[in-house]
Amino acid sequence: MSESRDIRVVVAIDFGTTYSGFAYAHRSSSQYIVTNESWEGCAGQFKIPTVLQYDENLNIKSWGYIALAQKPTKKIEVKTKPAELFKLYLGKLAKRPPLPEGLDYKKAITDYLCKMGEKIRETLNAHWQNLDVSSQVLFILTIPAEFDARDISIMRECAISANLIDELNNRNLIFMTEPEAAAIQCIETLKEQELGAGSTYMIVDCGGGTVDLTVRKFLISESLSELTERSGDFCGSTFVDREFNKFLSRKIGESALEYLTENYYCYLQNLIQEFCRQVKLPFTGDPSTFESVEFDLEKFIPNIKTVVTGKEKEFMEKEDWLIEPKFEEVKEMFDPVITKIISLIHDQLSVCGNCSAMFLVGGFSESEYLQIRIKEEFKQKVKIISVPTQPITAILKGAVKFGLKEDIISERVLKWTYGTPTIRRWESTDPEDRILSGGLVQTFQTLVTKGSRVFMNEKIVKTFIPASLDQKQMTFDIYVTSKDNAKYCDEDGVEPLGNFLIDLPSDGDYNDKTFLFTLEFGKIEILATAVNKHTRQKFNTTFSLDI
Repeated sequence: MSESRDIRVVVAIDFGTTYSGFAYAHRSSSQYIVTNESWEGCAGQFKIPTVLQYDENLNIKSWGYIALAQKPTKKIEVKTKPAELFKLYLGKLAKRPPLPEGLDYKKAITDYLCKMGEKIRETLNAHWQNLDVSSQVLFILTIPAEFDARDISIMRECAISANLIDELNNRNLIFMTEPEAAAIQCIETLKEQELGAGSTYMIVDCGGGTVDLTVRKFLISESLSELTERSGDFCGSTFVDREFNKFLSRKIGESALEYLTENYYCYLQNLIQEFCRQVKLPFTGDPSTFESVEFDLEKFIPNIKTVVTGKEKEFMEKEDWLIEPKFEEVKEMFDPVITKIISLIHDQLSVCGNCSAMFLVGGFSESEYLQIRIKEEFKQKVKIISVPTQPITAILKGAVKFGLKEDIISERVLKWTYGTPTIRRWESTDPEDRILSGGLVQTFQTLVTKGSRVFMNEKIVKTFIPASLDQKQMTFDIYVTSKDNAKYCDEDGVEPLGNFLIDLPSDGDYNDKTFLFTLEFGKIEILATAVNKHTRQKFNTTFSLDI
């Protein structure tokens, strides 16, 4: 942590697809990490639903539990559908869930972070009245492993718009991946399992939207080294809920389900929550322990008889408007999702080889069926497969620990090659149409390659000199690629990451206009700095680092 900043409190925010929360600790008593359990509408829960309820003008009416608190009633009244699952607009999910008409996903993310920020300030001010949240609090915002540079940039933009941080103190917001945060928290579990320095272990973070994996080595210094590139996919617990929706659609008809989703969403949500509580969470995959549960659709959806039509209505009338998912039907809701998770784990093990332990964290990891399937699949390959205490808080607590001691992560593995444009003499291997005036050509100069291990705060320095003394400004550009041998910045597969513009002195020689360009790697974002060698004038910016 930079000594130039007066950081007194570290706050971690787990902005999840379905549930979110925060934890915090004061630097003077860093062993006491508090996970917030006080929420409007519900106490004693570590997480709150990632849900917003808007009015017709898209002003926030409620958030969290309150936004889902509408109970079924015989009085039929169309309600605005809450906004949820808007985090899925980040990442590369092909089919994204609909949002209320006119609502942009960035506004939803910003509004939710704004409400979370208000709760955080209220909580911190209750403990430390003289704390300046804008300058004395370090925020750690966790993100899925598959987020790319664009996604991280959008998250920072939304955090600033939400007044979580301001432009002046934007270095007081740090991103880290969810599996990485969980890996830090699992250090204690590693010790409990009597696994010491040199042990490798895998974190399988099973959340609501995504499942993310990372493999780490525990070093003698009690820091962590990354062994493989992080991986992840959209196969969290909400995809089991989607399968339940498909089951419901087969019972009442697709058009009826669509109508209820658009106009009586809270009723459906109550039904899904009850399914999760009574069926999804207790499900073990063992038919001998399975207890079927009847759901009275009239109880959950009072106007159900007016919505369902045709043959589906005839069928449901015969069933007295009761649905009862059978064992095989519930198993079929889980299996496609769990199969995808198991495939991700196989892929990671094929890269890392030996793995001493595997820890399942995140809300979905509490599923007994998921635990059983993973243990059965990998018991011959991994000696210890464990679920830590309170797995739903692992990301939050690990992120706070990282904020208190950033060097706990010693190195990371880069997913991309990073480079910058450079000018050299044209060579016969270069296409003729790339020749610039003076017989020059612009090429891609590699700064650091994909698969490289970068240490925390590792710096790469390059000297830049303007093309002419008349030059008034200089642009520093950074490009990324997954290719191993990129030659030019505009070829296929090479993408611009970002740039920044600096003003050059109006007079002087080349020495007066020479800059040292530094990229500081190791964190989830690159700190780029340009320093005039003569005047020591400094410019800096931050690029999102998809590592």
